[in-house]
Amino acid sequence: MNDAANTPGHAATDVISSWVQRFAPLIPGGEVLDLACGSGRHARHLQALGHAVVAVDRDPAALAAAAGPGIVTSEIDLEEEGAAWPFGAQRFAGIVVTNYLHRPLLAGMIGSLAPNGVLVYETFAEGNAAFGKPSNPDFLLRAGELLEMAKQYGLRVIAFEDGIVNQPKQAMVQRICAVKAEFPREAALLAG
Repeated sequence: MNDAANTPGHAATDVISSWVQRFAPLIPGGEVLDLACGSGRHARHLQALGHAVVAVDRDPAALAAAAGPGIVTSEIDLEEEGAAWPFGAQRFAGIVVTNYLHRPLLAGMIGSLAPNGVLVYETFAEGNAAFGKPSNPDFLLRAGELLEMAKQYGLRVIAFEDGIVNQPKQAMVQRICAVKAEFPREAALLAG
């Protein structure tokens, strides 16, 4: 079980990540995946921006809270033994992931981004044990890991940060906004 997705103070918050808030407007029109959506704070934000949202989590109670107009919820345990990535190639205009890491999903996830798609990813990094859970290295990004992932899958990095955040609680995080090859370079300058 991924203790990052079940960390008190993170998964239960209704506060939209400042990283998601900053970069979600870059997502072009189309369907967006909120992976490990929890109670749907980002799904609701993305829907308010005009996107149809697919909100995925393994927790039915969280999905009930995430459900709403323009948001399709799907109960999937992507960490289940033998689970395959359930979405087709080039389906999503954007994918948002916060406070969740399961490395076997990365290739399928990025393959589901549209040719001009946007990935907004933020989760815990090595050093987070000093602030509490998660502390298991399986759920903590190694130094530069999101940058390596972007390079491996041919994504262009719009922004990257690696360090301590203080909200919703103090934690060591790594976060990236990266785009597929057909994303217009001039549009990236709109990110403030």
